Amino acid sequence: MSHKTQNRVAIVGGARTPFAKVGSALKDVPALALATHSVNGALAKLDLDPKLVDQLVYGTVIVDPAIPHLAREVNFKSALPASVQSLTVTDNCISGTSAIASVHDAIATGRTAVGIAGGVDSMSNPPVMFNKRAGRIFMDAAASKTFGGRIRSLARLRPRDFKPWSYGIAEPSTGLTMGEHTEITVKEWQISRDEQDEIAFQSHINAHRATKDGRLPAEIHPLNGIDRDLLIRPNTSLEALAKLSPVFDRSDTGTITAGNSSPLTDGAASVVLMAEERARELGFEPLAYIKDFINVGIDPKDGLLMGPGIAIPRLLRQNNLTLDDIDILEMHEAFGGQVASNIKAWEQGWQEPAIGHVDRDKLNPLGSSIAIGHPFAATGARIVTTLANELKRRDARYGLISICGAGATAVAMLLERN
Repeated sequence: MSHKTQNRVAIVGGARTPFAKVGSALKDVPALALATHSVNGALAKLDLDPKLVDQLVYGTVIVDPAIPHLAREVNFKSALPASVQSLTVTDNCISGTSAIASVHDAIATGRTAVGIAGGVDSMSNPPVMFNKRAGRIFMDAAASKTFGGRIRSLARLRPRDFKPWSYGIAEPSTGLTMGEHTEITVKEWQISRDEQDEIAFQSHINAHRATKDGRLPAEIHPLNGIDRDLLIRPNTSLEALAKLSPVFDRSDTGTITAGNSSPLTDGAASVVLMAEERARELGFEPLAYIKDFINVGIDPKDGLLMGPGIAIPRLLRQNNLTLDDIDILEMHEAFGGQVASNIKAWEQGWQEPAIGHVDRDKLNPLGSSIAIGHPFAATGARIVTTLANELKRRDARYGLISICGAGATAVAMLLERN
């Protein structure tokens, strides 16, 4: 399905928190505070009057039952007025782009002129809950009308019932984690350990370079004195990466390590979208425009994170473009093996015809999720902001985004400047 519309949707700016490893520098900052900081940062960087914003759509993957409508609470905590329409979305790793798509469609159809989209996850602060059996007992006790009834219900509790249930990363449909699925995929696609480590190495090198020259810090709204991402390893090497042990398949055939995987991360990111005409009226120069996007879902048995292998060829075909037309390719790095497998699918053809060779110099020139981090719902807004800024810096025409998601989903998005 094409998303070409009469009202062009402009990306005018964005801001995010620094990204930090789970349990480290941002562990005491809950998701609501991270998201609020990012939204306020986007307003501040653009010097945008909050009263001009019509809509806020925010994504999250680790849903806090105490704050089910996260976006509305961000609305109240941030500088935005209470009149702003708020929507919370959860769509696994593509939550950020799903939030962007929602605002895009509202602008494209004329229902909204200015919107903020983004996402947040605090991996350090997942809700900790009782297991189902204990939960049932507590609910029965609460529903009892007598003190004796409550005591009889609570007497059913056993020590094992006090072991908390917390978020896991296994797929509900398959019981396997993303890493375990990717181990299967890299074996099927014959992706070597060396290639996966090379992707991780380049991610760190590119992200370090973009930090030193100020391109990545320019996106960050400093928090708690932190003005840059804390996961980038400038001193890493292929030799150091090669020494790491596999973590999902510990046999001699395992190739996925902590070094060639995206780390569990805390952070939030926001992007400001406007109708082209409204941006001009307000004096904002668009960084880029959202030309088109496509979402796909596949059978996990075909490869949980192989959705980009289908989404990117379809998006290019419906826009009469080839990979040679693309100036910058931003690809989310869940794992080095996932990146390599999807690139191989594009180049060889898989469920869609081959689309040509991927120029690695165009791939993630500022690094990506392995080095920068991956707070699930924040990644889409982070990548869109990075790409739009880099297109403007280079005065390049086309930028292409690829993000895979848990649940065997993927999004491809095309940005343009002209």
